[in-house]
Amino acid sequence: MDLTIYPSKLAGEVTPPSSKSQAHRALIAAALGGGISTISNLADSQDIQATRRCLSALGALVEDLGPGTLRVHGLGNSIPQAGPFPTLDCGESGSTLRFLIPVALLVQGQAAFTGRGRLMERPLAPYEDLFRGKGIGWSMEHGVLTLDCGRGYDRLALDPGEYRLPGDVSSQFITGLLFALPLLEGDSDLLLTAPLESRGYVDLTLDVLDRFGVVAEPRENGFHIPSGQMYQARDLAVEADWSQAAFWYAANHLGGQVDILGMDPASRQGDREIAAYSRMLARSGQVELDVSQCPDLAPPLAAMAAVRTGTTRLTNAARLRAKESDRLASVTRALRAMGGQVEEYADSLTIHGVKRLPGGGVVDCANDHRIAMMAAVCAASAEAPVKLLGAECVRKSYPEFWTHFQSLGGELHGLILR
Repeated sequence: MDLTIYPSKLAGEVTPPSSKSQAHRALIAAALGGGISTISNLADSQDIQATRRCLSALGALVEDLGPGTLRVHGLGNSIPQAGPFPTLDCGESGSTLRFLIPVALLVQGQAAFTGRGRLMERPLAPYEDLFRGKGIGWSMEHGVLTLDCGRGYDRLALDPGEYRLPGDVSSQFITGLLFALPLLEGDSDLLLTAPLESRGYVDLTLDVLDRFGVVAEPRENGFHIPSGQMYQARDLAVEADWSQAAFWYAANHLGGQVDILGMDPASRQGDREIAAYSRMLARSGQVELDVSQCPDLAPPLAAMAAVRTGTTRLTNAARLRAKESDRLASVTRALRAMGGQVEEYADSLTIHGVKRLPGGGVVDCANDHRIAMMAAVCAASAEAPVKLLGAECVRKSYPEFWTHFQSLGGELHGLILR
């Protein structure tokens, strides 16, 4: 789907979709629980569909109660499951894949994972090294990852004990183990061999664990996980997503007047920092922002930086190269296509602000939802129309984005595929 965005002023009220990050975690905790949970205010994004699909493949019963609401019948005491070797289609969701690898080993002892786009090319080495070292079979062939503990269904595939992971590749590996280790028949310690980045996402995991009655105790270099725990069923309404709200913050920085509704300033989502960062970028002069703890904010921050008085550096951003696209490269190409002044480095971007983007170019969204949304808010404030190629990729996380964009006065031409 290709769209042409015309200059316009974005104004009005918008409620961002529910937090994809919290939704993934709530659904997994509910599936591991010992009863029936209801998870509401879910966005019907492709990533959440992937997690739902995979949990069903692992044996959890997930019922649709209507728009945005699922009833999850937890596996509870039925772990481990006897059943067919499951194939888990993770779509393009890195969270689904990395969260569920330890969970699948716990529940089934064996599983095959598939995905689309760049998903199966994204880093998995921390898990591979860890699980191979524990005698678990790991095979990646033709984009299919196969895991096999080599045990029967009479015992858990994972043994309690010490688990070592780097903290600077992705917090998703840590979250996956934090879900599985509390259900083992002995205490475990999750030790970090490198400093933890994206700490806010781990904090969000700990918050969801706590809501479902599970404890992981922070230590100086990791977490101690007591054994014999059980997830308790509960009902949870997913809160609004700060990472999606960030694009409307960017729209306001670019001249819009958007009232962003439904946000919890006390949220455990690390991307709530967009509120503070936007105030920093409203001032002139040189600004340096370390995005190691909030990498998903890099595209909206880059949009703001493109039209401010001064130079902005987004640093410690190497992990952005292993997202849905190489985001350092795709952000650079998109902003340059609209007339922005960007310098790309191995792990950073330097952006020289201009008064207004000229526009008039063509942006390849690179099958990356955050690039499409960044380009849209930039194009709305540009001097000339901008064409976006592959704009349907917003469905991965924000299916209503184009509807919300138009409701705020955004002008576009092209067929919107829903």
